[in-house]
Amino acid sequence: MKCLILGGGGFLGSHLSEALLAQGYAVRIFDRPNLLRFKSFHRNLAVEWVEGDFINREHVAHAVSGCDIIYHLVSTTLPRSSNENPAYDVETNVIGTLHLLEAAKKNRIRKIIFASSGGTVYGIPKEVPIKESHPTEPICSYGIGKLAIEKYLSLFHLLHGIEYCVLRLANPFGERQRIAAAQGAVAVFLDKALRNEGIEIWGDGSVIRDYFHVSDAVSALTKTLTYEGSNRVFNIGSGVGQSLNEILDAIEILLGAAVKRSYLPARAFDVPVSVLDISKAAELLNWKPQVPFAEGLSRTAKWLKNSGAFFPRYEPWDSYSQNRAQNGYSNSDFLNG
Repeated sequence: MKCLILGGGGFLGSHLSEALLAQGYAVRIFDRPNLLRFKSFHRNLAVEWVEGDFINREHVAHAVSGCDIIYHLVSTTLPRSSNENPAYDVETNVIGTLHLLEAAKKNRIRKIIFASSGGTVYGIPKEVPIKESHPTEPICSYGIGKLAIEKYLSLFHLLHGIEYCVLRLANPFGERQRIAAAQGAVAVFLDKALRNEGIEIWGDGSVIRDYFHVSDAVSALTKTLTYEGSNRVFNIGSGVGQSLNEILDAIEILLGAAVKRSYLPARAFDVPVSVLDISKAAELLNWKPQVPFAEGLSRTAKWLKNSGAFFPRYEPWDSYSQNRAQNGYSNSDFLNG
């Protein structure tokens, strides 16, 4: 079977492409033009690379043609920027996905696997850890868009029989993560600590999230390929929460040196605590995270020291206007629960 990875040139997508190739699947990557760093990485991999704009329906239709499975890892916004222009969020993410679904229907795609957001679709949790049955009350446009896409996947399954699976990812981190992006606290903090730079934290550092290594995210994504059950929405994370201060403590232990910290005013859209209940994935997908946080942190530090220069640091797309005008859309670099 041929798998199309939308956003396959990014952090999560590049790891996924390796895993799918190792399992014998054909892989086509669809991503924005001029993504030179990941094109270089994929040079020795048997992947087909298609460039285009996610919100261009002709580009998407071309990418979908001849494929069997679609991995949807694309997002054009970040949680922090999505509320600046909710209309842009809907026009690019939700409408773009509707064009994708129409192309999938026309090309008789077998299954769509969507990377949703376990940290934003639920909003402020009423109980922790958060089960898939928890009310969905997002407090940012990013989460509303993710939830809308989930609902449209369900609708197209009902109307047209397209199989789908939604993975509500927590906060994956690890090798190849964009350390200069606006997302990914673990990699950003670790990089700054290695450079002996100061680390700024929104709030008092007590915000708790569910962090897990990218290899565990990939294993969940690949397991959904053969899953045929009726439950189609799964939380994917570590099942354990850590505060930002605890992350910095772990970095200090790993590096054997103190980290320079400074604290800024808290942000209104930051959910105080988000830890996912992953028991359904364990039961039905036969999936559990395998990499302890300390080991994942060590792997990421080793990559930053030895190979980080291969993936250069550059400025993130801080606003929707920069996103559209300069780059078309972002990819799985920005995935964050």
